[in-house]
Amino acid sequence: MKVVAFAGFSGSGKTTLVERLIPALKLRGRRVSVVKHAHHKFDIDHPGKDTWRHREAGAFEVVAASDRRLALVREFERPARLTVHHLIAELYDGVDWVLVEGFKESNLLKIEVWRASSRQTALYPDDDFIVAIATDSPAELPETTLRPVLDLNDPDAVAQWLEDNGDRFDYDARKYE
Repeated sequence: MKVVAFAGFSGSGKTTLVERLIPALKLRGRRVSVVKHAHHKFDIDHPGKDTWRHREAGAFEVVAASDRRLALVREFERPARLTVHHLIAELYDGVDWVLVEGFKESNLLKIEVWRASSRQTALYPDDDFIVAIATDSPAELPETTLRPVLDLNDPDAVAQWLEDNGDRFDYDARKYE
């Protein structure tokens, strides 16, 4: 499996880029998974539903499955410090690409998503794990770079760049132990 992270500040367009990359990679015959960092109290379950009732009763894990979908909810008694590598380990083994969003501090290879209009600082000058920058304003990058600069509004070109450089993104969990 190949793993690439998308780094950037809130509002930079990470979610939109990832959302648009999924079908672009699928058109190339790739199976794609996403790992997304969420806020502390996010929930995918709803009060009154069977799985919610099981969690409320104290179950550590609840797995709900049908012939079309599987969902696992794990309830930690105390805050857990999961790394992105823990989450990648939970994924199905038959995936071609894992797109990671929201772990900008991780030691994964990353594409920075940067917009001049966001008025945020760029991460690439200080992050050696950033291997490319996706932007809608390349002329306004705060520092010159030898990294590839990708068009944020052209997910097909970003997908092609990923495919062309795929060997760089081969994931070996043992490197991160």
